Amino acid sequence: MPMRAAARVACVSHAFLRSWRCHPNLTFSSITLGMNKKAHGNDEIAVEFCSKVDHILRNCSGIGVKKLKIHMCKYYNAKGSCYLDSWLHIAVTPGIEELELTLPMETKYNFPCSGVGTQSGCFLCSSFALEQLEIWYCDEIVCLKIPCMLQRLRYLEVFGCDMLQVIDSKAPNISSFCYEGDHRVQLSLGETLKMKNIRLIFSGAVHYARVELPSSMPNLKIAAIRIRAERSNTPMLHSKFLHLKELNIGLTAATFSPSYDYFSLVSFLGAYPSLETLVLDVSQLEMEHVSIFTDPSDLRKMQGQQHHKMKRVKILGFTSARSLIELTCHIVESTTSLGRLTLETHQSCSRCSVPAHKTSKCSALPVEVVMEARQAVLAIRTYVEPKVPSKVKLRVVELCRRCLVVEA
Repeated sequence: MPMRAAARVACVSHAFLRSWRCHPNLTFSSITLGMNKKAHGNDEIAVEFCSKVDHILRNCSGIGVKKLKIHMCKYYNAKGSCYLDSWLHIAVTPGIEELELTLPMETKYNFPCSGVGTQSGCFLCSSFALEQLEIWYCDEIVCLKIPCMLQRLRYLEVFGCDMLQVIDSKAPNISSFCYEGDHRVQLSLGETLKMKNIRLIFSGAVHYARVELPSSMPNLKIAAIRIRAERSNTPMLHSKFLHLKELNIGLTAATFSPSYDYFSLVSFLGAYPSLETLVLDVSQLEMEHVSIFTDPSDLRKMQGQQHHKMKRVKILGFTSARSLIELTCHIVESTTSLGRLTLETHQSCSRCSVPAHKTSKCSALPVEVVMEARQAVLAIRTYVEPKVPSKVKLRVVELCRRCLVVEA
């Protein structure tokens, strides 16, 4: 029911007014409050937004609130901090189950809960019912500590906290963890036997995942690893993830070393005997690696390694890089269970969109991108396709005809 209609009904029905004041799910945004930005100035919108939310929350007094979502209008400024403090004080009670607070970009706000955003970064010890914790762009946090009392915590995500140096969790039942940042942090996740899903995005993430994760997360099933920068090749180790089913690796950073050896990723394949799905994204606008056509000597092989569970392999941003051809050939020749191999030759940032009309044109691509895409297709047809067994469905995704038209 629109806010205006609800207010009118409340004026004539005391029963509705009482039920409305105890409504368990509250979502405040410019849309739900019926804000008309055309009829007011920016300052007026911010004042009206705060006034309406303040009136509603003070009337309900936080009684019975289970879910509270506050999406501050984009004209919010620091003067509204006192309102936020008051609203959270009213609504955040032991009975609340979900809290979502969204502020405009570049807005600074000190969350009033003690311990979050301080030097120690110690998480609230009283949040025993907490099941999901997401922390985004909290630059004040240096050390995030999560106590063992949070028995129900299942999902932990930390994103874009530039000053963060340490994540120290002792919560025993976390099954999904995601960390993305410009740098690696000191990571201690305590008891990780229940960890099933992990996503890591930072400099050196591939090396970290191969060297340090196997011994600490033996029951991992899904892993997504993307790098900000990767300077060293993936080492060959004997450690294994016995239960991993799906692996997604992204090597697409601008700071990616052109000397990186794709063939070293064979170490990952040997470490995952239960792996069924592999997605590898190696997209780059300029192919800086040595092309197979520049050095067509005998391809390297890894003897004695067989994979009997892997069914699907997809490589995005496929190029004619020699080490990538070697890796792909190894997968084809050593995977007895492979059913589908997809090789996409266009780069992720230049993939064409579906045009509205058949006569529409895709965005113009740099000539070197188009030339490398053609080289990639030729490399696939020459070196990979002859080795693909008949039972494997090979799908080569090329640039469309509109992409191949290079504008001067």
